Amino acid sequence: MYKMTEAEERFADYVWEHEPVGSGELVKLCGEAFGWKKSTTYTFIKKLCEQGILKNEKAIVTSLITKEEYLQGQGEAFVEKAFRGSLPKMIAAFMERKRLTPEQVAEIEQMIEDYKEGKL
Repeated sequence: MYKMTEAEERFADYVWEHEPVGSGELVKLCGEAFGWKKSTTYTFIKKLCEQGILKNEKAIVTSLITKEEYLQGQGEAFVEKAFRGSLPKMIAAFMERKRLTPEQVAEIEQMIEDYKEGKL
C-alpha cells in the first residue's frame, strides 16, 4: 500500500472530511486551509488518484478507501516491516519501553475475547 507523505495525509484528511467535494470547491478550501494554489491542489488530487486513494469523476472528488482502511494498511505494513509480521513481537517491544495501564490491559483483553467470539 502506498504511504502518503505528511502533506498528502493532510490533504486526504481534508477530502475525507468534506467528501464528496467538487474539485473547484476543493481548490478553494485548500487555498484557505493550506495557502495552496490551484495547481498544487490538482497535483495532489492527481497523485492520490493514481495511487488508488481518491477518485475524481466528473469534477467530484471522493475517496476509494476510508481513512480507517488506510491507517489499517499502514499499521499492517509497519508490523510486517519492523517485526516480520509478528503482532506479539510488536506488543512486546512496546511494553519493554512503556508500561501499560490497567485500563489498557483490560481493553486488550476485551479485544482478544471479542475476537475469539467472532465479534471483531
